[in-house]
Amino acid sequence: MSDWAPSASLDMLRNRARMLHGIRAFFDVRGVMEVSPPLLSAAAVTDPQIESVQARVCGETRYLHTSPEFAMKRLLAAGSGDIYYLGPVFRDGERGRRHATEFTMLEWYRPGFDLEALMTEVETLLLPLAYPHRPLQPAMRLSYREAFLRYAGIDPFAASDEALAAVARERGLDVAGEMGRDDWLDLLISTAVAPQFPVDRLTFVHDYPASQAALARVVDGPCGAVARRFEAYLGELELANGFHELAVAGEQRARFEADLARRQARGQAAVPVDEQLLAALAAGLPDCAGVSVGIDRLLMAVCGVADISAVQCFCEARA
Repeated sequence: MSDWAPSASLDMLRNRARMLHGIRAFFDVRGVMEVSPPLLSAAAVTDPQIESVQARVCGETRYLHTSPEFAMKRLLAAGSGDIYYLGPVFRDGERGRRHATEFTMLEWYRPGFDLEALMTEVETLLLPLAYPHRPLQPAMRLSYREAFLRYAGIDPFAASDEALAAVARERGLDVAGEMGRDDWLDLLISTAVAPQFPVDRLTFVHDYPASQAALARVVDGPCGAVARRFEAYLGELELANGFHELAVAGEQRARFEADLARRQARGQAAVPVDEQLLAALAAGLPDCAGVSVGIDRLLMAVCGVADISAVQCFCEARA
């Protein structure tokens, strides 16, 4: 096939169109408003695990959004009520069989929802979307601690860093370089825990370590502080990331500053903090929960496709 042609088959593009239509119909009947936040921003995400794509606009640096989250929270603080976004996001340095620099994200926010209500809504949306291609059983929910105990045989909250490293090496994971505690936990959940999740149902993993809270609130749990956050998997493929949202501007600023310190320690470029988001939090973010879903990955999972280029109109090499 020549490079001018789509990287996805026309049948796959029809599947994609039906899925996008189904998502919009789902939110329309629930009165959730679609919004179109700007793709270019003067601020960037501070998370050291995520790199923004820079652009020069009229001589100034702008950043393509890695998620619409910051702008959507400003809308929530302005009183928008329930909202969703369905469109492109961009992440630099993420390219591979399951990753593309540009991909399609669904993200929505529900004032008044807690984490449990949002997990239920994610399942209510995804099961019918998957059904024409791959009927799924009702979802399984596990705490982060339960998932590690069941599938890796170790308590992620009580084990030492050395014990986490030992489990990784027992499983044949050859790791070089400096690894922090969260690096070991991330490695184990992606290579030892998630590959054992059932392939015929969604698995929700919730209550992450507080050190991985990102933009989620932190609460006391039975084994210490936990982040009110979940991820949803189909088999080993991560599809969604949800938070009961942090609404305290001072705490959010402290997390941004901690991110910038980690970026500096790793030799990553400094990025401008989103002061408009912090101002919106200070003005008052309603109690809400929000979640993002990778639509390309969802299509891959339910259609049994191994490469993300096969579900995108034109992969990066043909864009």
